[in-house]
Amino acid sequence: MARAWGARLIEFQSVTKAFDDGTVAVNDLDLTVEAGTITVFVGPSGCGKTTSLRMVNRMVEPTSGRVLVDGRDVRSADPASLRRGIGYVIQHAGLFPHRTVLDNVATVPLLAGWTRRRARSRAAELLEVVGLPEEVGRRYPAQLSGGQQQRVGVARALAADPPVLLMDEPFSAVDPVVREGLQDELLRLQSELDKTVLFVTHDIDEAVRVGERVAVFATGGVLAQYSEPPELLARPANDFVADFVGRDRGYRGLSFVAGAALRPDEVETVTVGAPGVVSGDEWLLALDEDRRPRGWLRPRATVAGPLSEQELEPGGSLHTLGLPLRGALDAALSSPSGRGVVVDRDGRAVGVVTAHQVLELLSTERAAADSEPEGGR
Repeated sequence: MARAWGARLIEFQSVTKAFDDGTVAVNDLDLTVEAGTITVFVGPSGCGKTTSLRMVNRMVEPTSGRVLVDGRDVRSADPASLRRGIGYVIQHAGLFPHRTVLDNVATVPLLAGWTRRRARSRAAELLEVVGLPEEVGRRYPAQLSGGQQQRVGVARALAADPPVLLMDEPFSAVDPVVREGLQDELLRLQSELDKTVLFVTHDIDEAVRVGERVAVFATGGVLAQYSEPPELLARPANDFVADFVGRDRGYRGLSFVAGAALRPDEVETVTVGAPGVVSGDEWLLALDEDRRPRGWLRPRATVAGPLSEQELEPGGSLHTLGLPLRGALDAALSSPSGRGVVVDRDGRAVGVVTAHQVLELLSTERAAADSEPEGGR
């Protein structure tokens, strides 16, 4: 009896893919994707990242070398059976337009021999898991937004509970706000499901946000660097990686610097709806009755009647206390007052912080890290 494919690592062993016209898409790739992690392949167009991913489920065959899943060469498996055991999510979701959402999600379980009732029950469960209401299951793909379609695509890939999930630029076709929400959803799902995820993107910000390890590919299908995001941002392996990661990699690196030591300053506040407000020489932070930030009142402003939100300047982004310092710096830089608003987990204001404070704290923490003995790291 054939052994089931399990949640194990994916290995590329000296894998090369060359096409008939002589183009080398992947050049001698040696790489291990650890079980239960999200690994991201990132790089410019034509660098071989999607080709590498598609060799895992045999949609592309290597010219030489081996691709192993759970220690087994994928070429030893029937392609159809292999693909039913590996989830696959693509750009634009790739849903069947003539099937309802519920039947789209139930596709792979039905192919695997599940009863229709069991497959549809599993599909309904997964719609809830990916954050879609029950009634969406009765709709057709054309009736959904782009973000909803991508969530359905993820649900369909998870339907038969595969140990491996391949995601080929799954969120690139949606707007930035929806995209960030989908990234958060992926991270939440991974914390619960513990899949081995191989994720392809051309966006370095997305790569370092969702990836536990990131593989940067250079043109010609060469692996330029493979490391954890903080290491990638702090120590690019060569000029190509440094250029690809970008000159603002230090700012991106703040995403991995804990903000537990940040101590917000107090700020003078005013409540929306308060009558007869005079701001004096300082910006006033306007809060609602639950102490949630609503904006800033400019210096030397006089409001005779109740203070309304129309009289406020938008407040920029908010930083949640305890999260990485990138959010604190962004809050300070985006605030019209030059002071970023810091909130607790419930969104209530606890104080403000300046960019100077964030950079000072970063300098202090880096100095402390550099002074640690080698064994303490």
